[in-house]
Amino acid sequence: MRSVDLNLLPVFEAAYEERSLSKAAIRLSITQSAVSHALARLRVLFRDELFVRHARGVTPTSTAEAIYARTQPALGLVREAVTETRGFDPVTSGRHFGVAIPHPLGPMIAVRLLDRLGKAAPGVSVSFNTQSRPTGLGQALREGRVDASIDWLPADGEHFRHETLFRDSLVVAARKGHPVLRGRATPKALREHAFVRLRPRMDAGRLLDAMGDLQELGLRHELEVSEILEIFMVTATSDLLGLIPASMAQMGRSRLGLQIVTGAPRSGEVPVRLMWHEGRDRDPGHRFLRKLLQEVTREVVKG
Repeated sequence: MRSVDLNLLPVFEAAYEERSLSKAAIRLSITQSAVSHALARLRVLFRDELFVRHARGVTPTSTAEAIYARTQPALGLVREAVTETRGFDPVTSGRHFGVAIPHPLGPMIAVRLLDRLGKAAPGVSVSFNTQSRPTGLGQALREGRVDASIDWLPADGEHFRHETLFRDSLVVAARKGHPVLRGRATPKALREHAFVRLRPRMDAGRLLDAMGDLQELGLRHELEVSEILEIFMVTATSDLLGLIPASMAQMGRSRLGLQIVTGAPRSGEVPVRLMWHEGRDRDPGHRFLRKLLQEVTREVVKG
């Protein structure tokens, strides 16, 4: 080990996770030539090319995959030890976090979190991903490219922590003045009207299970959309009925005039969880982030 420069490993880690030498250089605050020089030394050490260059970046070789799998947890432990020793001061910290919020409340939670950070931790920055289900979320959480996620579907695999923030369900909504609001929303009455619905997600089994009585009604869906927020816009501006999260019903009512259809069945409850990798349990900066996410999410849900 005396012949191995351990300072090269964070460069290897950054290149592996970013899949780009230029992005790795920006992440490490060094030049791209310094990244290339470090990787050249690692190629000699491991007797492998490690990365294959292409037009949009680099792709790790099978040897690099094996090296990363063994070294990344160790680097995480070193960072954790250093972080615990130094502590975390939100007022002076310049840390960056990545947060994925696939739940449709994501944009509202993000805005509230940024507001809180601006007051409590002005030097801390956060990047957000609010896609319905980011590709490779579990791997991103393991690798540290995403620090935490809020969703109603748990991350796949072991070594993840989950904390339930609130329980959500789907309710039937209509525009103000819609004919369905004049009488009681019996199953027969609901079947007489067309619905807009979210295009089913491949991994949405738990949600479909929770829909229960709504699934059995045989509702007529005339339009499918990609995002739940699109259901709000379509429902507010047409005669189509929509299934929206109960957690967002107040927002739909106050901003778009949507009305919850009284008497219509709602889905079963689904827990919405805050998720992170267990390797960050004791990181004081990560604990600070999780606490803020818990607080702002519950504030947004309460309206």
